[in-house]
Amino acid sequence: MTDLTLDTANKIVAAAIAAGRNKKLKLLAVAVLDSRGALKSFGAEDGTSLKRGEIAVGKAMAALDFGIGTRAIAKMAKDRPFFITSVAGSIGGPFVPVPGGVLVKDKAGVIVGAVGISGDVSDNDEAAAVAGIKAAGLVADPGSD
Repeated sequence: MTDLTLDTANKIVAAAIAAGRNKKLKLLAVAVLDSRGALKSFGAEDGTSLKRGEIAVGKAMAALDFGIGTRAIAKMAKDRPFFITSVAGSIGGPFVPVPGGVLVKDKAGVIVGAVGISGDVSDNDEAAAVAGIKAAGLVADPGSD
């Protein structure tokens, strides 16, 4: 198993923000959590709107809570809205079940953390997270089929 180091988490943040700039996305907030759910690194571009950081953490935490990327959780929310609402109310922490929460895995497929991004539309947030994770040499799992 690979530990998610601070250096690697910082690389993910920098690469995700760079990907956002290259694609001309809206300003992003990027949260990287380790496998325990502890905040490992965070970056918000100058001018991001209020609470983007909390939303980013909520996306990453949702992915860790379920062990799947938030794209799959968003599908569950459409198919089983009462279940997702119940989960969100019962876990007692940040939980944002929309795309943009991506699991970080090592080469062996072990979950070492999660990235959450908020700032643009969810699909673009997810794409920036995937780019950041790949740039750090790890495997991104957004929860898509």
